[in-house]
Amino acid sequence: MKPKVLGCVGVLLVLLLFVSVMVNVGLLASRSMSGFTLDHHAPVLRAAPFEAEQLVQAKNASTRDRIVQLDITGAISGDGGGGGSMVEEIKRALHQAIEDPRVKAIVLRIDSPGGEVTASDTLYAAVKEAASKKKVVAYLDSVAASGGYYLACGAERIVAHPTGITGSIGVIMSGVGVQGLMEKAGVETRTFKSGAMKDAGAMSRAMTDAERAFFQDLVMKNYERFVGIVSAARAIPVDELRNGLADGRVVLGEAAVAGRLADEVGYIEAAYAAARQLAGLNDAEVVRYTRMPGWRDLLGVLMKSGGPSGGDSVKVRVEVPGLISPVMQPGRCYFLWTGAAE
Repeated sequence: MKPKVLGCVGVLLVLLLFVSVMVNVGLLASRSMSGFTLDHHAPVLRAAPFEAEQLVQAKNASTRDRIVQLDITGAISGDGGGGGSMVEEIKRALHQAIEDPRVKAIVLRIDSPGGEVTASDTLYAAVKEAASKKKVVAYLDSVAASGGYYLACGAERIVAHPTGITGSIGVIMSGVGVQGLMEKAGVETRTFKSGAMKDAGAMSRAMTDAERAFFQDLVMKNYERFVGIVSAARAIPVDELRNGLADGRVVLGEAAVAGRLADEVGYIEAAYAAARQLAGLNDAEVVRYTRMPGWRDLLGVLMKSGGPSGGDSVKVRVEVPGLISPVMQPGRCYFLWTGAAE
């Protein structure tokens, strides 16, 4: 085939690919911008951030009661760019479950090592609010540590997987110092600041004792809040927590129950049974909210990648096995278990 013909075929293929992408974007946008959906099983018009309800367990045909399972997976973060954050999505899902009169209980399946302090606390407050209106059971799956356990404390009952890791009650704040490296490279930083603490924690110079005390105080204030929430939720004296399980350690399911961090050991079906028992239900179907990506998600991806053309630069994130993920950002406190699997 001649080069000219090959060139025409290439251009045609590119055009076809472009048309296909634009059609799919249009379909996603039309689905997500519809804003509302009519639930044919209940005569109410409600906001629907989740496109479908996946059946997990069937019910007896004579009842309309249901239990909703919400999955909270991965690192907890309030950063979502244009596509919406994890915190916003979970809050919308909780609101949807609360507003649905058929939903009698909520099961939170938590599989998270934790994350940002503020995001974890915001989700805890949302779970606590939901628990004041509907029965809420937290299920601690493979890893429900630190911030993952923090938000579980908003539930009325906690079920832990036998081999799942939980606990890690504590706070961590991380930073780096490159003063020695800069001196070897002959690099000097020149900082102009309005106050002594304005550049506290700067990596280009040694940290002062006053700065260390300042950051340690921030960490301890968040730690005290964490311990206080666990103490109130699990009826464990604060001093007992400080001198025991609240030293940052992780525990398995049986130890979590023995230490009163959880109510029982079991699998996800045990969480469903606990939800039915709390709600006084003889039978109820279990559904899981699932959401299709929409135009906001596409916008978020484009914003993070620098736009459709990639902008003037391309950002590349390299993840190294064995290192904690996500990478902690300087200046932020985290409820995060930093243990890495061998």
